[in-house]
Amino acid sequence: MSKVTDLVKRLLVGRALRSTQLHHQLLPKRVALPVFASDALSSVAYAPQEILVILSLAGASFYSFSPWVAAAVVLVMLVVVASYRQNVHAYPSGGGDYEVATTNLGPTAGLTVASALLVDYVLTVAVSVANGADYVGATIPFVAEHRAVVAIAIVILLTIMNLRGIRESGVAFAVPTYAFMAAVIGMILWGLFRLIALGDELRAPTADYKIIAEQADIGGLALSFLVLRAFSSGCAALTGVEAISNGVPAFRKPKSKNAATTLLMMGLIAVTMFSGIIFLGLKSGVKVTDPAFVAQGIIINGHPAGPDYYQQPIIAQVASAVFGDGSVLFVAIAAVTALILFLAANTAFNGFPVLGSILAQDRYLPRQLHTRGDRLAFSNGIGILAAGACLLIWAFDADVSKLLNLYIVGVFVSFTLSQIGMVRHWTRHLRTETDPKTRFHMMRSRVINGIGAIMTGVVLVVVLATKFTHGAYIVCIAMPVLFLMMKGIRHHYDRVAAELSAPEEGEADESMLPARNHAIVLVSKIHKPTLRALAYARATRPSSLEAVTVSVDSDEAARLQEEWDRRGIQVPLKILDSPYREITGPILDYVKSLRRRSPRDVVTVYIPEYVVGRWWEHLLHNQSALRLKGRLLFKPGVMVTSVPWQLASSDRLKRRRDPVTAGAVRRPQRHPAPDQQVKA
Repeated sequence: MSKVTDLVKRLLVGRALRSTQLHHQLLPKRVALPVFASDALSSVAYAPQEILVILSLAGASFYSFSPWVAAAVVLVMLVVVASYRQNVHAYPSGGGDYEVATTNLGPTAGLTVASALLVDYVLTVAVSVANGADYVGATIPFVAEHRAVVAIAIVILLTIMNLRGIRESGVAFAVPTYAFMAAVIGMILWGLFRLIALGDELRAPTADYKIIAEQADIGGLALSFLVLRAFSSGCAALTGVEAISNGVPAFRKPKSKNAATTLLMMGLIAVTMFSGIIFLGLKSGVKVTDPAFVAQGIIINGHPAGPDYYQQPIIAQVASAVFGDGSVLFVAIAAVTALILFLAANTAFNGFPVLGSILAQDRYLPRQLHTRGDRLAFSNGIGILAAGACLLIWAFDADVSKLLNLYIVGVFVSFTLSQIGMVRHWTRHLRTETDPKTRFHMMRSRVINGIGAIMTGVVLVVVLATKFTHGAYIVCIAMPVLFLMMKGIRHHYDRVAAELSAPEEGEADESMLPARNHAIVLVSKIHKPTLRALAYARATRPSSLEAVTVSVDSDEAARLQEEWDRRGIQVPLKILDSPYREITGPILDYVKSLRRRSPRDVVTVYIPEYVVGRWWEHLLHNQSALRLKGRLLFKPGVMVTSVPWQLASSDRLKRRRDPVTAGAVRRPQRHPAPDQQVKA
């Protein structure tokens, strides 16, 4: 069974890598860009559409506000990118927002950022994969009918790819990401060329449709709220910007410089794509509305669209206007868009495990998250992220509109606290810096981070105000729960560390200086494992030694005592009575009685155990020993020692059969006679 498991693991994950090969997993900029930027770049597939969807609630005439909303989103994105370039230079260790907030604002702020990012990473995977399933479901009915199952299968596939290592997953995902960038930017350039140079009129498939306003006669405060809500939805384009600051250690040297360059490239490409899609969408007359309202809200030739109407995403409509509906380039745009939405989750698969590792190192998460797997990836963190995303997809039935309402709250919490922390960072360093040139750079960085803090703080307030009742309240509950859980884990580790701390040099710890060691060998019958356990216990030279058996059947106990005496084994045998035929209880009671009699004594219990080589043999042996060990481990002053006896089937685990070597361990004739063995 173990061979089969290992073979499957190697086929899926690949051969294990040595720790010294970690530097081979570091990424050049050309690979790091698709690895860390796929989330931010893929958001242009839905962020422009979300702006139009919200404005459509008041009718298509309100699309006139979309350029201003898009300009505000672009401004925030440029400021955030500039701010995070300061972050990666100042904190290149990979802690990102968590490290910045913890260092400059304290552990509470750091944990708040960490809880926000962990929640947002899980949502990134769920939203991206669910949105990709929507694109595929538009052309494949089976996917539409089983959207949640398909989305979960995609998450599992992404998990396997990332378990193979960051470099392998990056190389695998680089081609689709670059194809998406080339396709969308090419579409924008060709569309602009047709508009400006050729004077063509672009017509989206929905250009002649009408939209019925869900909220008529909007003005004043209601209009301001609607525009702010559209702005908060458009800010989904900023998700993933922080991923590079968390992934600086994955870059090749010089790490900070390469990370900052990649961040700038990502920001410029995302702004170009976002702005181009909004511009061409408005020029071509794209009409989109709330998916829940689309059947009645879209009017085609004077009639409602009806329940069978499929609302094409904005990129598909723009591609249809630019290249022609059903053309090869139109199909290519749709295909690479669906693919990039699936791969956008890869950003979270790189950010979540690294952040989890840092939190585990700081004792806020289980230490297993700090361990690298066979392929030098943080495989435990990858598994937890995948499980959380699958749970969300299943709970929300892969409904993108519902999942999006939970989105971007966490990321703007981390944005805001991180930028406030950076302002304090520069202020603290300016107090001691005397070089004029260095002070100028610090002051410039502080201004950039200060503007970033103000803008992201305003966006956070807007997001909370406009999205809270639409589902953001769930994130506002999940974040404090995760925060308290991490606090509890840290408290546990601190308490354990205090209990286990060694005494100061020269101080005597009475608990480590037992008066005597009373050894007990558990006996079920007289056979080779029992004789080995007796010999081993005797070799440790305890203060006293006795064999203990439990009498479940009085006749068997009598026969055991008779054989014991006949062999002349010079270790007293104590028979414990068990009227209810229970084995564990009488032994525990006897051990407790020894501890009560001499509290400073240590009681060592030796348990003979079989070592088997087949999985089903584990079900047939050692169950009593396992239960007993589990109970004895909770008894203070009691040591438990397993004395293994390898059965012939265990040779399978060695992948060889060596009768001389293996048999020498088990054959009694290579040792003294049983009675002499114990007396020696």
